[in-house]
Amino acid sequence: MWEAIRANQRRAAVLVVVMAALLFAIGYALGELFEPGAGPVGLGVAFVIWVAMTLVAYAAGDQVFLSLAGARKIAKADHPVLYNVVEEMAIAASLPRVPDVYIIDDQAPNAFATGRSPTTASVAVTAGLLETMSRDELQGVIAHELGHVTNRDVLYMLFVGIMMGTIVMLADVGIRVMFYGGGGRRRTSRSSGGGQGQAIVMIVALLLVVLAPVLAQLIYLALSRRREYLADACSALTTRNPGGLASALEKLQRSTAKLAAANRATAPMYIVNPLAVSEHGLADLTSTHPPISQRIKILRAMAGEVGLAGYDEAFRTVTGRPVGVVPFSALRSGAAVAAVAPASPGVLATRGERVRAATDALWRLNGYVFVPCACGTGLKFPSAYAGRQIACPHCGTVHTVRPPGQDPVNEHR
Repeated sequence: MWEAIRANQRRAAVLVVVMAALLFAIGYALGELFEPGAGPVGLGVAFVIWVAMTLVAYAAGDQVFLSLAGARKIAKADHPVLYNVVEEMAIAASLPRVPDVYIIDDQAPNAFATGRSPTTASVAVTAGLLETMSRDELQGVIAHELGHVTNRDVLYMLFVGIMMGTIVMLADVGIRVMFYGGGGRRRTSRSSGGGQGQAIVMIVALLLVVLAPVLAQLIYLALSRRREYLADACSALTTRNPGGLASALEKLQRSTAKLAAANRATAPMYIVNPLAVSEHGLADLTSTHPPISQRIKILRAMAGEVGLAGYDEAFRTVTGRPVGVVPFSALRSGAAVAAVAPASPGVLATRGERVRAATDALWRLNGYVFVPCACGTGLKFPSAYAGRQIACPHCGTVHTVRPPGQDPVNEHR
């Protein structure tokens, strides 16, 4: 897959440069709209913004995205099953370290990965995903996200995502100035040497401000779709069970819940587009992802031996395209492995158990104290109850609520 990784890096690097050029152009346009002839000043300001945003993207871009998503870091004790699945898939994908694990308090099932490199990667899942997915399905989703890490495309998505957000913000400023502040129109009408040339520049600047967000979205689209197919292929190879991810995508397709924290800049980071929700579920014709039904058909078409060649053949069969998505060198060097049967349900087999585990993880993150009672009842108290004595409602055992991290004290009465 090294050729795929290098090709992905080259393609993404070109798109980052194009996105930067678009940012410079809108800076020049805004300069002209604020004050005719001040385009170079706007260009300089855009360059300063680009340098600042690049440094932010490299140094803390992953934390920015995690913060925007409302993701909170968990420890293994908070949700052992999720943490164990991430550990398993990280080992299977030959990552140098286990990514940090985050949970998003949202009922819409979704997930994404971020980070500068495999050594700084993080994976975030929503509570809705944990409540919905079986272990096999969760493995498929996590392996897909770690495929993005393995393919080294998360860093470029950070850069492009932050640049896109900046372009949208600057374009919004320009539109507000034009409609509410008048921009440089009054100054142009009073100037003696405005001329037709200046009018043309103003028209071009106006068009650029209006069209820049659309162009940025198209650039983002070009970076997103191919990488989703490649991550699906990595998931099938890592788990040796393409049906797990296919089943997970079917559940995601049926979901009508909308992710509250998602926006145009962060949407392509997720396994499915969180903004493309219709009354029938996630639409196939999304703006940043390939058709979800097509992804499912490709995974379902894989049988027997799974590998990059098997995924590429299934891709060409389902889409009818003569060329697949996996580079030829990876097809020659990638050995196929036998598919495995779905695992037994094991722990958290029922939806009720999964909901309880996800809810407990969120309560722990919010500082709740867990007090197990000898009768089998699990008591949960806010940290503000520390020091109080509270009786179990079932057996009457009195428990002294200790601060988080300390063992509870039981006093039989």
